[in-house]
Amino acid sequence: MPYRRLPKTDLARIKSLENIIEYGRHGFDDLPISFKLQHDAETQLPLFQHLVVQYQQTYENQVSANKKHAQIVKNIRLYLSHFIQVLNLCVLRNEIKKENKRLYHLDPNDYTVPDLTSEAALKKWGKYIIDGENERTGNGGMPIYNPTIAKVKVHYDIFKEYNNNKNVYQSSTARNQNNVATMRTEIDNLIKEIWDSVENKYKDLPPYSRLKKCQECGIVYYYRKGEKKLTPADDKVAQEA
Repeated sequence: MPYRRLPKTDLARIKSLENIIEYGRHGFDDLPISFKLQHDAETQLPLFQHLVVQYQQTYENQVSANKKHAQIVKNIRLYLSHFIQVLNLCVLRNEIKKENKRLYHLDPNDYTVPDLTSEAALKKWGKYIIDGENERTGNGGMPIYNPTIAKVKVHYDIFKEYNNNKNVYQSSTARNQNNVATMRTEIDNLIKEIWDSVENKYKDLPPYSRLKKCQECGIVYYYRKGEKKLTPADDKVAQEA
């Protein structure tokens, strides 16, 4: 007799419950499980399906948001880097006093662009640069163009908004994933109880007939390597023994 293996995926779990529910609709006279188990399957299935769909939707939303977010991060990094480079050029041309770089939290004697690799760094330097430019121009300094600080701020604000949204998507996906995982244990226990009941119902049938009846109820069997597959002839042999 081949061995059974409980479902490993949520789709397989759903299919297993659908099979036993559909089998039960043929009538209760030959139902291989109790009315309670049948009722539990009919009750739990839509709840589990809802959680799975909910998780899949939030995961897809997160993936889509991450793709947009990646481009937005690229944009703000580019604009911040460009602005700082232009600021440094203005200082080198004596158009802006190098001491004014302190307004941007920049070292007056360092003309490299700060590390903008992480999103935390983008948040920090975005605020420094915007506040610094606003303070310098507010004191009468000529604004930097190409890019203007207004353009930098637009991309910075978009970045912050999408960064917050990304965190919301991640939190929602994690919550729904946990909900599915929690109910998955209940579903696995229910399927095992159903399969145990089905196998017990047909335990006295000859091997091939028993296999087919259990498979009709949704039990999935696998043959071991080298194991001979059951055929109707095995039933005849068993009956003659």
